[in-house]
This record gives sequence, structure tokens and C-alpha cells, in this order.
Amino acid sequence: MAADRFGRMVAALGGSVLVLALLTGCTVDRESDVDADAATLPVTGTTTPTVTGAPIEVTLPGTLAADFQLWKADIDGRAGMALMPVGGTRPVVFGDWTSGPAWSTIKVPLVIAAQRADATVSAYSMNAAVTASDNTAADALWQGLGGGKQAAQAIEEVLREVGDSTTAVPATRPRAEHSAFGQSEWSLAEQIRFAAQLPCLPGSQTVLELMGQIIPNHQWGLGTVTGAHFKGGWGPDTSGNYLVRQFGIIDGPGGRIAVAMAAEPESGTFADGMTALNGMAELISQHLDELAGGSCPS
Repeated sequence: MAADRFGRMVAALGGSVLVLALLTGCTVDRESDVDADAATLPVTGTTTPTVTGAPIEVTLPGTLAADFQLWKADIDGRAGMALMPVGGTRPVVFGDWTSGPAWSTIKVPLVIAAQRADATVSAYSMNAAVTASDNTAADALWQGLGGGKQAAQAIEEVLREVGDSTTAVPATRPRAEHSAFGQSEWSLAEQIRFAAQLPCLPGSQTVLELMGQIIPNHQWGLGTVTGAHFKGGWGPDTSGNYLVRQFGIIDGPGGRIAVAMAAEPESGTFADGMTALNGMAELISQHLDELAGGSCPS
């Protein structure tokens, strides 16, 4: 049984070298995106030591990195997961999914933009848009921002505030049956950047509180992690195949941790996407003690 697990791990890691002890006597490349935050988030997908010759990829068995690879090898489709301490600057990223439509996850910066623009904005619309992912309520917030280009720019301003210089919010609907803002292309890398800075953004307290009150029917994925504040989003591509994604904040032993996850199952079904997010959330819960959290600068 142990031999079978080792064989599956080798296959999943594509030939990466496995070690049972921490490396000593080598210099780690601090410019590597994967290991750059090791001091604050000591779990990595792969580590590339600076040595003569070809780089050696190292993944420690039993860690979140190794167990994610094992889990990923057993699912059909694409999946991605990113973690970063709250207030951090560089994420740890796993998987082969990198970018796609934001769907309802974009309602979080939408609510922040709406509240900043109008202190008397409808509490009902904000509540329903986040806790129940109500599209009519979200559209009311969009229209309250002026709709079209004006509303798109208001959301983009919130994203730019955390250093996201690339995510663009459409002013009109690329696909008529879905909201313009929901079809924003929001990468995993930019979403985890936003998540890590969300608690530090002025005016984010209301939306964070709502992210802790998600309705029971949406309590999957990060909703299975005790105390998580999160928002999900899901929708089909033009062929009817679903992308399912979430981001949020969880509590770790040493502080708060931002998480972003997404899955595009081979089957194309929402149910399989939801199951994939449940699996990633379970992995995080099992390895929570590996993850050093963070906090907003005082």
C-alpha cells in the first residue's frame, strides 16, 4: 500500500525528486514565485535550490504540496489553488487552472465600489448579492454605480488599489445572458492578490461580514472550513461546461490566510466542480498547521 502511494506520488510529480528531510547547505532562489514567501507561508509547491547543473524540484511527502499533487492526479479536469498570508505579497500556487471568468466572485469588489459611491446604498442589495449571490441585487448595485463604463471603472478602481493592473471589467455584456461584471477575466494570481489585501482595504468591513453569512445552499468548498469568510462564483462557457470558483479568508494558527480556488471538471457539470472545491478545502483543513497566516499592517 505504501509502495503504491509512493508510485502515485512520483507519477503525479512528474519525476520530481522526493526528500524526507529539509535541505541544508544550499541557497534557495528567493526570486522563485513558488518559494518566495517561504518565510511567511512555509508550504511550497516546488523548491528550486541554486546548484550547478539542472534545477532539482523538491516536494516533501505528506505536505500540502505533495497531497495536492496526489489529489490532482485522481481528478478529471483542470483545477487551481492559491494561498497567501493576509497582507502578504507573493502567493503559493498549485494546479493547472490559471484564469477564467470571475462570475459571482466579482460581486465582492462590486459591493465595495457601491458602498464607497453611496453611503446610503441598499443594505438589502448588498446582503443578497453576497450571501445569496442574487444577480438581480447585484445588477441594482451595478446600475447604482451608473452602469456601463462608469460602473466598470468603479470596480476596476477597487482592484487597482490592491495592485491589480490587468483585470478589466467589461462595460457591456460579452454574452447577453450573463452580467457584464460577471464575465470579467479574473486570474487566480490576481484574485489571490485581492483576497490577501481585502481585509486591509478601507470600506471592506461590510462585505467581509457578509462573506461570513453565506446561505446554507452555498456552504461548500471554503464553506466547509470553520470560520471562513468567502464568496463563490460559477457559470457555463459557450458549450455549457461549468467553471466553479471561490475565494476567501480563513483563520490559521498564526494569523489569517487568503485562499482562491477554481475547477473546470472534464464532465462540465457544476456538481463535479463543487466536489473538486470540496476536495481542495479538505486538503487545506488537513494541512492548516503548515500555513503561517498574516495580518494587515498596523
